Amino acid sequence: MSRTTISERGEGDGAGEPEERAAAGGGAGAGKPLRVPGGVALVVAAGAAALLSVGAFLGLYVRPTSDDWCALWKARDMGVLGITSDFYLTQNGRVTNAFLTGLVYSDGMRGPKLLPAFLVVALGAGLFLLARAALRALRLPFPAPVVVAAVLVLEALLFFAGTRSYQVLLWAPATISHTFPCVLGAWAVLGAVWAARARRRWARGAAVGSAVVLGTAAGTLSEPFVAMSGLIAAAAGVLCLPRLGLARDRFASIWCAAWCAGLLIGLVLLSTSPGARWRRAQQPERPLTPEELGETLRDWARMWETILGQWAYAGALAAGVLLGLALAFASPPRPAAGGRLPKGAVPALAVLPVPLIALGSLVAAYGLRGGYGESGWTYARTWTSFLVPFLIALCGYGTWLGHRAGRRLAARPAPGGATAPGPAATAGPTVPDGLRIARLAAVVAAGAVAVACTAALVAPVQTMTTRTVARSLAWDRQDARIRAEAAAGAREATYRPLFIGGLAEPFFTPVYERDWAAQCAAAHYGVDRLNRP
Repeated sequence: MSRTTISERGEGDGAGEPEERAAAGGGAGAGKPLRVPGGVALVVAAGAAALLSVGAFLGLYVRPTSDDWCALWKARDMGVLGITSDFYLTQNGRVTNAFLTGLVYSDGMRGPKLLPAFLVVALGAGLFLLARAALRALRLPFPAPVVVAAVLVLEALLFFAGTRSYQVLLWAPATISHTFPCVLGAWAVLGAVWAARARRRWARGAAVGSAVVLGTAAGTLSEPFVAMSGLIAAAAGVLCLPRLGLARDRFASIWCAAWCAGLLIGLVLLSTSPGARWRRAQQPERPLTPEELGETLRDWARMWETILGQWAYAGALAAGVLLGLALAFASPPRPAAGGRLPKGAVPALAVLPVPLIALGSLVAAYGLRGGYGESGWTYARTWTSFLVPFLIALCGYGTWLGHRAGRRLAARPAPGGATAPGPAATAGPTVPDGLRIARLAAVVAAGAVAVACTAALVAPVQTMTTRTVARSLAWDRQDARIRAEAAAGAREATYRPLFIGGLAEPFFTPVYERDWAAQCAAAHYGVDRLNRP
């Protein structure tokens, strides 16, 4: 019988023959412990979902600040195509970024208010479907509640565990540049997965063509995402060459090559644009000398010191352990399943994320230093491009550890071998009380760590909520006053800065001619100048 036939038969949800159910621990006394992962996962998911719901709801209280001021009046006065041209010619060359900005701000602040909820739902759905596709490819069961819990924990950590939560979730200019690209990448990969399953030439051709188009769009959307996704796609394309035994045909490698080609096209369009040339001229040129490389490495180390100093990220590892335990307890041992991967592939795949994420974050550190100077590494909103694969890798490592531990704790016959003949024998082997307790303790411990890490995010979410709502109330009062003055014919108005999220506000610099925030806010209100209180 061929390997394909072996790997495709009887690999469902463990609800096959009585012998398979017995091997899974489905015998007498084993049912209750096997349901524990799902129950614990619901508790974990409820906590993470509550935080994400608050974050999404806070979008309704978002008010303009920093780049919002410029985006608002340009989208209103120039239109979508006009702001796209403006970005290409005079700002930074990110035409996809400008096009999306024009769409989001085309109806004033309605788009930025709804964008957080869209990001939470779109990213969560993409990660959920990717996890489902990965488990299906590995012929593993799909414990939906546990996968949902893991996805929600990853999202909560991404949005709330960092140092710039407001910018990562609620500030549209940052989410368009750095959060949305991750959503785009996830759904692009899903399109490739669905095309591969379809096994139709037109579907695969469409997926490859879409990879070039979406890659080009991503190339003019976010430079850090270009570096990180390009490294991942290049590595995946090499690993999926048929001769290495991980893929049956060249479709995956061709798709990865198409994505990289699109990224390169977009990056060339961006870097050669007049806007990009203007932006590079705003910072002194930094040649890649040994001294500059050393400073970049120090910035890179500071970034990871900040990230690894946040212990809440351990929640991704714990969520993965919980998922691995659920997989181990839900499926019987299948020795033949491991034969689907070439020898040595598992260790190589396990180690590969570390250098890829390290290199991608190093490129981001270098770009931030060149674009923003010595303090560029502190722009944590740009870390999203490598934080997403970092959290996924943590969850993957946890899944592997949990599955290994779960297989050791898998149900085994009680001492003495098989059960006695009779009706009880058909129920499968019994599970010793000590083993049942160990399994229960492992699941509860993983869930407890995940809950504790999620609970650590409550305080920053509460602080962000208080500040966002309070600012929205103060901003609405001031906005109504300025609009009334402008309607009455005033050419100047008084504006009191309302800072939030570490972002610039009007009068962030003492020289008004260099105060782009104040000038954009004045253009938004239709007055000639804003004055300090």
